[in-house]
Amino acid sequence: MNLFSQIYRLFIINRVLIRHNLDEYIYAIPALKPFRFIYHLSPWNWKKTERAPRGERLRKALEDLGPVFVKFGQILSTRRDLLADDIANELAKLQDDVPPFSGAEARAIIEKSLEKSTDELFAQFDETPLASASIAQVHTAVLHSGEQAIVKVVRPEIAKTIRHDIDLMMLIAKMVSKTSNLGKRLRPVEVVEDYEKVIFDELDLGREAANASQLRRNHEGSPDLYVPKIYWDYCTQDVLVMERIYGIPVGQTQRLIDRGTNMKVLGERGVDIFFTQVFKHNFFHADMHPGNIFIDEKNPDNPKYIAVDFGIMGTLEVQDQRYLAENLHAFFNRDYKRVAEAHIKSGWVPPHTKASEFEAAIRTVCEPIFELPIKDISYGKLLLRLFQTARRFDMEVQPQLVLLQKTLLNIEGMGRDLYPDLDLWVTAKPFLQQWMDEQKGIRSLFKGAKTNLPKLIEQLPHMPVMINEVIAEIHKKQQDTNTDSRQIEALRHEINRANKRTTLTITGGIFILAAVLTSSPLVFVPTAFSPITWGIACVGLGLLILGLLRK
Repeated sequence: MNLFSQIYRLFIINRVLIRHNLDEYIYAIPALKPFRFIYHLSPWNWKKTERAPRGERLRKALEDLGPVFVKFGQILSTRRDLLADDIANELAKLQDDVPPFSGAEARAIIEKSLEKSTDELFAQFDETPLASASIAQVHTAVLHSGEQAIVKVVRPEIAKTIRHDIDLMMLIAKMVSKTSNLGKRLRPVEVVEDYEKVIFDELDLGREAANASQLRRNHEGSPDLYVPKIYWDYCTQDVLVMERIYGIPVGQTQRLIDRGTNMKVLGERGVDIFFTQVFKHNFFHADMHPGNIFIDEKNPDNPKYIAVDFGIMGTLEVQDQRYLAENLHAFFNRDYKRVAEAHIKSGWVPPHTKASEFEAAIRTVCEPIFELPIKDISYGKLLLRLFQTARRFDMEVQPQLVLLQKTLLNIEGMGRDLYPDLDLWVTAKPFLQQWMDEQKGIRSLFKGAKTNLPKLIEQLPHMPVMINEVIAEIHKKQQDTNTDSRQIEALRHEINRANKRTTLTITGGIFILAAVLTSSPLVFVPTAFSPITWGIACVGLGLLILGLLRK
């Protein structure tokens, strides 16, 4: 993007900001304060009129600036750790609804991308879009096999538009970061970088197809969630073709009630889906707003969710999962000391942080929440308060946690809209407890054994050779330094004996583990062992004792 284009675009942005009475914030930037007199001399600021709230003005300005800025505002609304609540709430209202491009252009993109005519690809193709958004629009089609499908097509030239606007956003972000103390707290450069990654990931429909395929595999046969089938023969970076689904939009609560839908089951299943994806699959739909969620209307007594739009997915590292589970569990037990220690131990706050001070800050923020009935306690708001408090202690909020917090707020809000008496803690507690048991309890021991046993067995035959090679290397080095060879020989003999003891001990342990793992699920119950299993266990025990006692 050349300098002239940037200046022209900045002029357009400035005009939009003036129209929405936001220019006062421009001149509040320290570097522009010397020019604040321009704000006061501007005729449109002479007449003092009643203005809408700043969040509403900002939302309308972003809508006027176009789809790239709308998308930026939507993503920015998830950064509640950085924004004031009134601004974040307004940005969350941004609608990703833009005028469609022509069906003829959509045909051209499909044919260029798949190198076939639409008549060859589809038995029917409707040029009138079913829906249109900032990145892509959707058409309906029928495959030659007779299956009804949805065809998602990336907007023409959208990548170039996004690139131009992101370059401009980055320029503004760097200016704010260098000239304003506020910039140091809001980290505008980091925010724009996060947005750049998210929006360019969404541009790749091949990536979205892969996400959908993985999510479908994770929920295969699930009574809670259905994920449409992907037709891989028709998918490229610019085109995605998947099964067409039919359902009631989750936001149409009254329509669901009128059809006799079991709203309690529906609310609880929404929470089940979230915690299953986070703690079992570690792959969660991170854009679960009402526009992307439908309800299968075939069986109102046993309702099932249907998800679409898989451009934004989230995953967590094991330490992030532990962070989430331990903190939520500790919060609901009001164990603030444990919350503070978990933060410091996980590295989310600096190691020099005083746990007692952090604990006191968390208690001050969270105690009022627990005065509410437990069904009214919000997990999402709890995490938000935690992030805001931790920020005072120099906590760097990780993007994956922000994404998860946004998803949790969506799920929680949707669940309570469907069933206001939803008790999130009752629904979530089994997931948290099971995950923590698997990480710390006896299940963790056997899970680790199952994972590492094949590797250990594979390496066991090579251990004597490897140890002897180490000894030979030591021997060689000692000879080079003229050390007494008798001492070396004694060392070799002692290591060989230790090697034999270790081999016997490990082999015995493997036999015992094998006996346990091949027995009944009722682990350590003697009657559950078959005679063969008992034999394996006894051999293992004998080898283990021999290894431990061998001199």
